[in-house]
Amino acid sequence: MTGGCGFIGSHITEQLLKENYHVTILDNLSTGHLANIDGLPVDLHQEDITKPEAMELIKSINPDYIIHLAAQVSVAESVSDFLKDENINIRGSLHVIKAASECGVKKIIFASSAAVYGNPNYLPVDTRHITNPGSPYGLTKLTVENYLKLAYDLYGVEYCILRYSNVYGPRQDAKGEGGVVSIFSDLLTNGTAPVIFGDGEQSRDFIYVGDVAAANVNALKAQSNVCLNVSNGFSITVNELFAEMKKATNSTLSPVYRDERPGDIRHSTLCNEETKKILNWEPQMPLDKGLEKTISYYRKEMKA
Repeated sequence: MTGGCGFIGSHITEQLLKENYHVTILDNLSTGHLANIDGLPVDLHQEDITKPEAMELIKSINPDYIIHLAAQVSVAESVSDFLKDENINIRGSLHVIKAASECGVKKIIFASSAAVYGNPNYLPVDTRHITNPGSPYGLTKLTVENYLKLAYDLYGVEYCILRYSNVYGPRQDAKGEGGVVSIFSDLLTNGTAPVIFGDGEQSRDFIYVGDVAAANVNALKAQSNVCLNVSNGFSITVNELFAEMKKATNSTLSPVYRDERPGDIRHSTLCNEETKKILNWEPQMPLDKGLEKTISYYRKEMKA
């Protein structure tokens, strides 16, 4: 697994170990943290997927499956530095795909994003919706999807593309990966008013990280060469999210509103009906319970 020390990767690692998989992690620890996998029986290699050496390392490991998560994940950073975004998300991914093609990997599970759709023409967005990314980040994810399809045609490397909606949960780095739930949790726990970009009426489909982990593990043995949305299938506005979290933390703070950020999508809800059938999967965590778990994690972190 690439990026296995990160927020999502560490949760997938835990789920894989429960299913008795042997897990080897490649992570350069630029955003991942060793604490996320502390005590887990995994093999860890501190390696950067943008380096050619990563290909040789993957071939020496000779894995049955690859779950590819390592990425530059900030839309804002992709806008400000699209060369860095391209280097990590495209070139790094090509290193992983090339290594997989040369050592007979059974399947690559690729972490893609709702960002590939851009501003949707209809909601909820299904995988037949046109792809028109509005950010370099979304464009790099879509490019890797196309490389995976081509790699199957040329080299027979099977794949499953999972397009995540907004993932949240414990261990998300409020200062690194920067999901809105983690940022709000961190600031509200510390008594600081959060910033909302735009009017707060933009809506998002939030999916708990444990549900994302289950989808990845199920994808290993499910149908190959498919592209699926991993989502809750409903959305709430950022203002509604803040109100829920304010109530959960007994906070009296009000948000600070600032200008909308370039590249941000106005409304996003992903249809997950196809995913439920193909992966034999369904989101298990209600939003209110997931927010409670996330806030509880940040409270413990603050006391630590």
